[in-house]
Amino acid sequence: MAVHQVVIIGSGPAGWSAAIYASRANLNPVLYEGTTKPEMIPLGQLAMTTEVENYAGFPAGNIRAFVESAVDKDRQWNLPPAPAHHQDGQLHYAVQGTELMELMKQQALNFGTNVIGDDIVKVDLSQRPFTLYPGQGDPIQAHSVIVATGARANYLGLESENAYKNKGVSACAVCDGALPLFRDRDLAVVGGGDSAVEEASYLTKFASKVYMVVRRDQLRASKIMAERALSNPKIEMLWNREVVEVLGDGNRVTGIQLKSTVDDSTETREIGGLFLAIGHTPNTTFLDGQLETNDKGYLVWKQPFRTVTSIEGVFAAGDVADDYYRQAITSAGTGCMAALDAERWLAEHE
Repeated sequence: MAVHQVVIIGSGPAGWSAAIYASRANLNPVLYEGTTKPEMIPLGQLAMTTEVENYAGFPAGNIRAFVESAVDKDRQWNLPPAPAHHQDGQLHYAVQGTELMELMKQQALNFGTNVIGDDIVKVDLSQRPFTLYPGQGDPIQAHSVIVATGARANYLGLESENAYKNKGVSACAVCDGALPLFRDRDLAVVGGGDSAVEEASYLTKFASKVYMVVRRDQLRASKIMAERALSNPKIEMLWNREVVEVLGDGNRVTGIQLKSTVDDSTETREIGGLFLAIGHTPNTTFLDGQLETNDKGYLVWKQPFRTVTSIEGVFAAGDVADDYYRQAITSAGTGCMAALDAERWLAEHE
């Protein structure tokens, strides 16, 4: 059975950052980037985001030209169409999520990271070297493991919601919002945070109107994001309401039933699509409870400002261990930290 110095599970900003640092430390890392399962999406959740305005070092500019010059041509099929923003005769936009992730992946590949397109479905952390079980192929062993599996979108848990998934119910406006199914229709977004505002704002490019269904009487989003939603003429706020039923004709969503959160009143709104933006669940099922988590299910760092988990030699990076910041740049930072922690731990236990 192959034994590796370090295995990285996950391919978001945390995973690729860890791979870059581990590769440069000559640890010959192996990174499992996942398949298309919700638990581990290749390139992570950021690959389902449009323009990323707040990742340091990537101001708006002729990004596509840079990406095409840096990313291997055999992977450029994965790049989304470049936004049609022009300035001085050139494309001028903030880096898109997929572009940023492909650049990170390319950087890790350039330093020699071994990337495997598979999931780790089970682990045995009871003894070292640790044993990891891919979805396909033989088990492998690792002296150290970096868990960077991120978190996945939450749903309301309604039977009617589940019945209309891919028929008008979605948790990713960027993935689905431009489809003909949603164009020129009234749509609804559930949630009141930054992600919900981002989803609603994106959908206004295609929808006739976007309702934001918010349980409270104000948004949880940052001030600048809240102002963006409140000032958008195509966004209408439905305060103090929650979705209790998704309505449809069997083929697609036709409406939602809403209930007030302050009294017993209900109402129905006709819509052509429902988008959920109500948080995330950390992807830790495959660990089978072998690592300590907090009350929300996120992995716990056992030392302040160190990525060590409850088992020596296992480190956690990114949103799988972050229920507070959940930003691409913080994920990348903790990926760097995890690789450095792993390197130093391996040196101590040579």
